[in-house]
Amino acid sequence: MVVTDPIADLLTRIRNALTARHDTVTVPTSKMKKAIVDILVSEGYLKSAEIVEIDGHSNISITLKYGPKYEKVITNLKRISKPGLRVYCGCEDLPTVLGGLGIAIISTSKGVMTDKQARNQRVGGEVLAYVW
Repeated sequence: MVVTDPIADLLTRIRNALTARHDTVTVPTSKMKKAIVDILVSEGYLKSAEIVEIDGHSNISITLKYGPKYEKVITNLKRISKPGLRVYCGCEDLPTVLGGLGIAIISTSKGVMTDKQARNQRVGGEVLAYVW
C-alpha cells in the first residue's frame, strides 16, 4: 500500500492504538518517523520505541503509555504541515501548544526537535505536528 503522507499515517496509528487501548503499535521505519517517535519518548508521551525486523522489513515497535487508571497520556495528535500545504515558521514565530502544556514538533536544519528546543537554538522550520 502506498502512503502519501507517512507522518500522518504514524500519528493516526498511534491515535488509533491509544483509542483501542493497545499496549504496542508497529509502524514502518523511516528516519523522520524514528526522530518523531524519539521526541515523543523523551518528552514522556510514549514508554519506549525500538526498531524490529519483521519479515525482512524494518519497523518501529512503539510501547504506548497510559496513566494510573489506564487513561491516555496523549490527549491528541494533530498533523499541521501536510503535503498539499506546507507550514513553515521562523524562530520568532514558533507556536506554543496549549500555553506550553503540549509540544510542537518542528523539522529544522539542525534536525527534528520540539518547539522549546528550536526556540533555545534560535532556528525555525517546518511545523510537523502538535501533541498534547
